[in-house]
Amino acid sequence: MLTLPTDTEIVMTREFDAPPELVWKAWTTPELVSRWWPGKRGTMKRCEIDLRVGGAWRYVMEAGEGGFEVAFHGEYQEIDEAVRLVNTEVYEGAPPEAGAALNTNVFEALEGGRTRLTMTTSVDSKEIRDMIIGTGMESGAQEGLDIIDELVAELTAADPANATT
Repeated sequence: MLTLPTDTEIVMTREFDAPPELVWKAWTTPELVSRWWPGKRGTMKRCEIDLRVGGAWRYVMEAGEGGFEVAFHGEYQEIDEAVRLVNTEVYEGAPPEAGAALNTNVFEALEGGRTRLTMTTSVDSKEIRDMIIGTGMESGAQEGLDIIDELVAELTAADPANATT
């Protein structure tokens, strides 16, 4: 579900039938991120994650049939494993004045070994927020989140001890 609580924020929430540790693993492990991040819109060409405060990340995918590259990068600002992850995000094709978004991802443990992931993207202006929404980011993000659902089910099936009830 996507909401726009302020002129400079985009908030998406999603619940998963898996504990926060597994959703975190899918969110931060390069091999797993490479499977979900492009959604169904392309293939991952590069997934670099230096998961430490001050560490950098960079994702590059080949999109569509034309094979053009789409790249994003940023830096980790705050890491509380399986609870909270804060990082900057820069779309490498955006004009410099677009600046960096700040992403805050909260992994909330729910009853029954479930997780609510709340993803908040904060930007500098309503124009930038609306430009991001206009790219179709919501449907692309939903595709990726659907794949995370599949990944955490695979991880749970591979090691039932991962599933908490």
